[in-house]
Amino acid sequence: MTEGVPEGMTAGMTEGMPAGSSLPRHLRGRFAPVPEERAAAGLTVRGALPPELDGRYLRNGPNPPPGEVSGHWFTGSGMLHGIRLRGGRAEWYRNRWVRTRELAGHPFIREDRTVDLAATPANTHVIRHAGMVLALCEAGLPYWVTDELETVGPYDFGGRLRTAMTAHPKRDPVTGELHLFGTGFAPPYLTYHRVTAQGELLDSRPVEVPGPTMMHDFAVTAHHIVWLDLPVVLDPVLAGRGGVPYRWDDGYGARLGIMSRAPGSTDVRWYDIDPCYVFHVGNAYEDTLGRIVLDAVRHAPASFRHDWSGMGGSVAVREPSGSSAAAPSVLHRWTLDPATGHVTESQLDDHEAEFPTRNEALTGHPHRYLYTACGDGIAKHDLKADTRHLHKTPGGCHAGEAVFVPAAEGTGEDEGWLLSLVSDDQGQAGELLVLDARELAVQAVVELPYPVPAGFHGSWLPEPS
Repeated sequence: MTEGVPEGMTAGMTEGMPAGSSLPRHLRGRFAPVPEERAAAGLTVRGALPPELDGRYLRNGPNPPPGEVSGHWFTGSGMLHGIRLRGGRAEWYRNRWVRTRELAGHPFIREDRTVDLAATPANTHVIRHAGMVLALCEAGLPYWVTDELETVGPYDFGGRLRTAMTAHPKRDPVTGELHLFGTGFAPPYLTYHRVTAQGELLDSRPVEVPGPTMMHDFAVTAHHIVWLDLPVVLDPVLAGRGGVPYRWDDGYGARLGIMSRAPGSTDVRWYDIDPCYVFHVGNAYEDTLGRIVLDAVRHAPASFRHDWSGMGGSVAVREPSGSSAAAPSVLHRWTLDPATGHVTESQLDDHEAEFPTRNEALTGHPHRYLYTACGDGIAKHDLKADTRHLHKTPGGCHAGEAVFVPAAEGTGEDEGWLLSLVSDDQGQAGELLVLDARELAVQAVVELPYPVPAGFHGSWLPEPS
């Protein structure tokens, strides 16, 4: 196992890097990339780790290598952070860049204008399916990594995946199937895929949408796929600026689509909604009246009506907090009624939120609780009681996405723990926060010996029984 930086770079490389506060927001403070790969064993734990937490917590996020100034928070090279928990101990921490073709210097668009789907940052999420750990980024193929975070290489499901793969696949808790999609810059702009519980990609279907939108997430229910066709669209003019080549388009429209999960189905029933954007879905389900209920974090158009594609666009670095003058992102509900063709919308909470998570045993089924990250810490939303409970982090410390881990003998939806990496504005060492998911009480804190930048999404990978 090696430590340090990728071959050809050194930890001291700073050429071309702005200094101090002249760095863009997404490269300083709690977003500041770490300069090298590290490892530590026998971590200090405050409190008591639940002994049944036997596995690895992994989280992905952007981390440009030394000497590189990424144009946007979304575009930095992917780095995985991992903590091994076992028997009430935190055995190790390590971080590793995902060794992608992009990190090695290969362009995403080749000289002949074809796309290299393996030349992506692989910086958004990390999951395990059918025994394989995959680092994900919606622009291209997933990358297969080991349990110790070493990169094996790009993965295309035995040649069957010929599109990009979303960073937010959904696993059906009943069948074990993995549902996913890929978007493209040319038709077909959207393709649906289904992977068996054993890891075989069996089903790929083009789905008609009018253009190349930035579709980041979607939802599944017991019998349907829910699409989000929203007005943030590809702009080729922005593609050469080093940021994110998407912009708000008032003329595109905003709609949600319902497609049957039945094999071969591509018909979508669309429902027009008020213009907005959604990065992340909380969950969706079919209610007792046959309606589709979708809970997600809604971003108002005001958040996007500026050029956020360049250095430090505000949407990307609100992380989320009240630091922007734009309208806050909030939990929102859409209820789609196939009997009438109507959709109703309601705001579930008035506090800013992002990165919604749930007990994944209820993916596609009715849920009561969602958990979100916010500027103050981690919030638990009781959608039945219409309440919000907050665990506040100390000033300067910011909790990331909270991953729910169910208790082995638990019977309640919220019986388990929340795992979240905490980043510090002053560059202090990071922490793994372990909360009791019922009361948001601190169960334990794992002290990490190094800073951990704010990042995106992660997973709890239990040891196979």
